[in-house]
Amino acid sequence: MMDWDTFEQLVAEALENLPAFFREKLENVEIVVEDWPDRHTMRLARVRSPADLLGFYHGVPKTHRTSSYMLVLPDKITLYRRPILMRCRTVEEVRALIERTLRHEIAHHFGIDDDRLREIGAY
Repeated sequence: MMDWDTFEQLVAEALENLPAFFREKLENVEIVVEDWPDRHTMRLARVRSPADLLGFYHGVPKTHRTSSYMLVLPDKITLYRRPILMRCRTVEEVRALIERTLRHEIAHHFGIDDDRLREIGAY
């Protein structure tokens, strides 16, 4: 199994590999790694098994922010290490799934929901 530091390095690389336009527009968002989602997050995501959730966006999408959006804690994008590793056999597969998952959760930060992601072929 891939160690924690290597996984986090791949997450950092995935963030660095985003087009500059998107990196510059990420505002008040923290990207973290956890081994598994908690029960509350699983309920929000409507999944029964923690292995079914690769990432989750907690926050207020940019499209829903108003002028009263001030002095709030950062939004959080969480990538779940164990479910990602369970689906991959090689480092390259892990890298690709991290990138895909990170982009998916960043799309939520920009206000793109799962239905729209399906429409544009992001799934």
